[in-house]
Amino acid sequence: MSNPGSEANEGLQLKTHQEGGATVVSACGEVTVFSSPLLREALRKIAVDRPARLILDLSETRYIDSSGVATIVEVLQATQRYKGKLILAGLNARVRGVFEIARLDSIFPMAANVQEALKT
Repeated sequence: MSNPGSEANEGLQLKTHQEGGATVVSACGEVTVFSSPLLREALRKIAVDRPARLILDLSETRYIDSSGVATIVEVLQATQRYKGKLILAGLNARVRGVFEIARLDSIFPMAANVQEALKT
């Protein structure tokens, strides 16, 4: 049961919409070695359009592993190449901890939620 702007695979559901001049991608579920290819493909397709701001809403992401982090790093690099901005929003303590352990919390702009990310 997929609708436009929505994809699901291996316990991960993605929804995309435009808000406040930004492209917002919401990831619901777990980003693992099994589901990160779905996230990678969806974000690559979005990056082709070169949105000035891409917000990855992780408020409903329960868990992320190293393959998920690698996927997000790839997207950060792609957005930086075209001078866009990738902002991570709504990270719970568990997901944020993964970025902190990898010392990526200083690399990625992070916001408490999508509304805060829209202000950056």
